[in-house]
Amino acid sequence: MKVLDIDNWNRKQHYNHFIGLADPYFAVTIPFNVTKAYQFSKDKNISFFARYLHDCMRAINQIKSFKYRIQNDEVVEFDIIHASPTLMRDDNTFGFSFVNFHEDLNMFIKNMDSEKYRIQNSTELYPPNNGLDCVHCSALPWLNFTGHKEPVSNALDSVPKIAFSKATKIDDDLFMNVAISVNHALVDGYDVGLFSQKFQDFLNV
Repeated sequence: MKVLDIDNWNRKQHYNHFIGLADPYFAVTIPFNVTKAYQFSKDKNISFFARYLHDCMRAINQIKSFKYRIQNDEVVEFDIIHASPTLMRDDNTFGFSFVNFHEDLNMFIKNMDSEKYRIQNSTELYPPNNGLDCVHCSALPWLNFTGHKEPVSNALDSVPKIAFSKATKIDDDLFMNVAISVNHALVDGYDVGLFSQKFQDFLNV
């Protein structure tokens, strides 16, 4: 992790403007073609959720601004960003997880399975590791939403938030809407567009 020099940052004015807003977050919902990723998961008998979340995290970790966080009134850049998805229990409650990112899909699935086991065997809402070096994720496979709003706290927040909708077939392809909310003090529309391109590229492999 390193601390950014805000005074010499080319986004200093942007940061100071947006950080002063009551709600500096902006959000968009983007459709992604998940046809190949879904077929891959079925062919390999692995979780479709794990596959597309891994692709998402690969994209996140290639974009510098998505690694920025506000911590102790400073902007810091983490080396690696992990996933913090909500994982359901058998009683339909959920727990927040912390899944360590790994470039290797099988290792990422192993890390996710470990978190699933922990949540299934506890009533805790929060994971033991609850740092800022993550993105908050949730899947809503029951809904084909076209818009999404995240809960907002009174605390200054800088962690991106991502929600995945139900995958829906259109003609011969499968599409999934993905809502992404980011703090505009750290992330711009260009960065979200770059994320969209990279995420789709990974899904296509």
